[in-house]
Amino acid sequence: MASTQTRRFVSRLTRNTLALIMAGGRGSRLKDLTLWRAKPAVPFGGKFRIIDFVLSNCVNSGIRQIGLLTQYKSHSLIRHVQRGWNFMRGEFGEFIELLPAQQRIQENWYVGTADAIYQNIDIIRNHEPAYVLILAGDHIYKMDYGPMIAAHVDRKADITVGCIEVPLEKAASFGVMSVNAEWKIERFEEKPKHPQPVPHNPGMALASMGIYVFSANFLYDLLIADADDEESSHDFGKDIVPKLVNNYQAYAYPVRDAQHESTSYWRDVGTVDAFWQANLELIGITPELNLYDEDWPIWTYQEQLPPAKFVFDDEDRRGMAVDSMVSGGCIISGAVVRHSLLFSNVHVNSYSIVEDSVILPNVEIGRHCKIKRTIIDKGCRIPDEMQIGMDLEKDRKQFYVSPDGVVLVIPEMLGQELHHVR
Repeated sequence: MASTQTRRFVSRLTRNTLALIMAGGRGSRLKDLTLWRAKPAVPFGGKFRIIDFVLSNCVNSGIRQIGLLTQYKSHSLIRHVQRGWNFMRGEFGEFIELLPAQQRIQENWYVGTADAIYQNIDIIRNHEPAYVLILAGDHIYKMDYGPMIAAHVDRKADITVGCIEVPLEKAASFGVMSVNAEWKIERFEEKPKHPQPVPHNPGMALASMGIYVFSANFLYDLLIADADDEESSHDFGKDIVPKLVNNYQAYAYPVRDAQHESTSYWRDVGTVDAFWQANLELIGITPELNLYDEDWPIWTYQEQLPPAKFVFDDEDRRGMAVDSMVSGGCIISGAVVRHSLLFSNVHVNSYSIVEDSVILPNVEIGRHCKIKRTIIDKGCRIPDEMQIGMDLEKDRKQFYVSPDGVVLVIPEMLGQELHHVR
């Protein structure tokens, strides 16, 4: 009976929560992958886009009132959301509203995460939420937001920050916090040069996931005060959260895997190396991120495509894929694909070999090609006999090569223009 009451309690909270997803960033560390798209619109996992994971978390958590704040090169992101996330029912109070930077209150565009929310404060007020959940739209993870909102209410918190342990050497890229035994935040630093480790594990630090829960009225007051502060950079991590730690009830909420009682899966795929690694992790026998989880599906827009096809079975010309994920519309024609992830409509022609690579949609790989440890962006046409990833010094003259030796190829590097501007 108690569990039923708890579920009803949480469902009432999520029903009265408005989620605001920050999806306006370029993600410059992804280099040319974000030349023509915002980071949340970057394809991931064979058939999804990064934004699908946070949107799916909202829907699966019972949060059906969502605002998506966009700014940088948002066309493909907006088109994807309009096509794949148009099943919300307005008559039931469900919606995904697109909130582009539009100078509603000031003459500037969004200049920080807090400013982005403030510039839409009239829209937020009109929805009359009891709680506001602020989310980053560029991370890969699964999370039920309901228990976090419930913990926020139970503690009578002013702000609750979702957190996760990350290796100390990577913590300088995040907001890092220290907490007491009750998870009350005692210290918060945005991107510190010398992150403070957690007491029980000196190799790890407690990092903010960019997830915040506020009571709506408290948030309005904060945003107005921050907007009036000429010395503020109008950012949650840099300005608002550090000020709240000393003067208000600021709590951390550790995100854990309920089944394994361990740190939950969460990836900031913000660099070329991290993006490549996170995609190839999905190929494993039992990956940390289970895309086959029927209890927590990842929703997306997908074209109606035929099944993947593998043709030719000669000794020197066999169409095959091993330890790989191959999406619909792909044709492996007398070629070999090993430990790779192929998005939709990828064609690999005869005598070619693709290894340890991530191939985004609508790529054509010619004959006698060798592709290794490479990310090939959407729409590329790889000419016959081209070798990529075999000689990094040669690759650096034409493509981008990451610190870990992953090669990134986009159409412009091949002299192919998908986006005509002249």
